Amino acid sequence: MYETILVPLDGSAPSEVALDHALDLAASMDATIHALYVVDERTLHATQLDAGGLMSAYEEEGEDIVSEAADEATEAGVEVVTAIEHGSPHQAILQYSEEADIDLLVMGTHGRSGLRRYLIGSVTERVLRLADMPVLTIRAEETPVEGE
Repeated sequence: MYETILVPLDGSAPSEVALDHALDLAASMDATIHALYVVDERTLHATQLDAGGLMSAYEEEGEDIVSEAADEATEAGVEVVTAIEHGSPHQAILQYSEEADIDLLVMGTHGRSGLRRYLIGSVTERVLRLADMPVLTIRAEETPVEGE
């Protein structure tokens, strides 16, 4: 049914849960997993800090995250492709999906609601609204933020 499954990863618990689900699906369907990390360039432009240094740090973080995903996929006997893209996360995910001919997107969601979701926004929600392919969302429990 699905030959190529994309899992956008950001190192959060919801993306890890999504990866686990995607690996199970891929193993049962003999599909290839695409593990994608997006360097959110919007955050780099919004800061007065050393953008070059931050870019390198985000890229290194992305390499670590997709490398760990590749190790998990290999352990599960699933073929994996890793990628790091730059840009607005939802746009980069959608563009990668089209270019890689992705059949299914598997994404974690933080479980935010109400005002917090409105203020923080949701990459998953934007992808859901704009994607041309099926999107499977995996809800993870929201982790309380200190001070709230």
